[in-house]
Amino acid sequence: MAGELLLAIDQGTTSTRAILFDRFGRATASAQRELTQHFPFDGRVEHDATEIWQDTLDVCREVLAKANSRPIVAIGITNQRETTVLWERATGRPIYRAIVWQDRRTAQICRELEAEGLGELVRERTGLVIDSYFSGTKLAWLLEHVPGARGMAERGELAFGTVDSWLLWNLTDGRVHATDATNAARTMLFDIRHQRWDDDLLQRLGIPRALLPEVRDSAGDFGETSPAMFGQAIPIRGIAGDQHAATFGQACFEPGMMKSTYGTGCFAVLNTGKEMVASRNRMLTTLCWRLNGEVTYALEGAIFVAGAAIQWVRDGLGVIKSAAETDAMARSLDNNAGVYLVPAFTGLGAPYWDPDARGAIFGLTRDTSHRHIVRASLEAVGYQTADLLAAMKDDVEASGGAGLPASVRVDGGMVANDWVCQWLADICAIPVERPEVIETTALGAAYLAGLGIGLYGDLEEIGRSWSREQQFSPSMATSERTRLVAGWRDAVSRVRSNRN
Repeated sequence: MAGELLLAIDQGTTSTRAILFDRFGRATASAQRELTQHFPFDGRVEHDATEIWQDTLDVCREVLAKANSRPIVAIGITNQRETTVLWERATGRPIYRAIVWQDRRTAQICRELEAEGLGELVRERTGLVIDSYFSGTKLAWLLEHVPGARGMAERGELAFGTVDSWLLWNLTDGRVHATDATNAARTMLFDIRHQRWDDDLLQRLGIPRALLPEVRDSAGDFGETSPAMFGQAIPIRGIAGDQHAATFGQACFEPGMMKSTYGTGCFAVLNTGKEMVASRNRMLTTLCWRLNGEVTYALEGAIFVAGAAIQWVRDGLGVIKSAAETDAMARSLDNNAGVYLVPAFTGLGAPYWDPDARGAIFGLTRDTSHRHIVRASLEAVGYQTADLLAAMKDDVEASGGAGLPASVRVDGGMVANDWVCQWLADICAIPVERPEVIETTALGAAYLAGLGIGLYGDLEEIGRSWSREQQFSPSMATSERTRLVAGWRDAVSRVRSNRN
């Protein structure tokens, strides 16, 4: 049994990776391709879905060549959520570039839905707020703006999917058009209480039901790859959106456990068990996962820009060559010198949900250097996390819960930076636990596939594999934290489009 491997496909916003894991959660081989970003207009972000598929094929073949004849028992897929793909069923050809979750082109549609008073219906059915972040309005835009798309959709000639569905379709040579419940829950079209596509929302947005994938459990049978693709037919047994997969990979299996992932964006997920906690602070009620038909719910806070701010400092400003330089730069300064970066490059996510906000840097003086801007970009991640935790704490206490957990488990590329982890602990006033494996998104996909293929007997068995590499404890004085957070909130208020 120890010789068997699980293949995790981790298709993210900025790259596509494939990682082989053994049953104990240890990575044995990996491959990665950076994904081209397209910004055709202000607020628009697109990917080439064909490039996504080709990169996926390439990285999978690269890692499978490193398996050293060890059997690959199952594939798990995790993906950037909400990114919307629309393709022809007959040819598999996308009819438009994939519209990325960060894209804000449908902000006006969302304002119209709000004006119609649909906010409460959307929150009650889907657990979400009305925002262009989610797939529903993106799909509606494609049907309206791509010539011929609506007629093709009504004739059943098109298929819609988030990136997981697109990859699954290609891996199975078009035999399976499906998604899992976590990805469906992020479309703004799925009733998370009754676990079904919502006819009222589909009708309002003009979306034919024939476009939609079948919704399945997060661990289960999703078909198998074409034998010619990898030299063998490999079962696909797990799918989850990236934040749900990361929560699974962090073994946050009990209500009250929490993880926060720091990749392109930042996403904090709090397991609430079988209870749907309705937020009064515009957090999202969503799914952790669905297993054996049973749903585990969560509260989620979404930050659109985390690691993307570092990417901007590197590529847009050119003041660093790699993210690895930021740790030493931040440490070289005693404080932030009053400099705040609000990275609202594509609007603000939770708890503000302001699509028209734009980024800004405040507090510049003649003494400000590029190091201050780098540090401010790192600090912004902590401030935004503190905003999320404060909102979640209030929501849980209002529902009769005990508030936040004793610690937060963190993962993602940014938390390899010790300064970032300590800053998170200090500014959020909560211990931060970094696991041995920080790429828990891919690990969660592998664990789901292993569960789906029967490699693991239950969640407890998977949980025993989790181990902590380091804990960072808060050491900042309360008065200093209060002063810094006040400066951040003042900066945020200045970029808001609606100053309320």
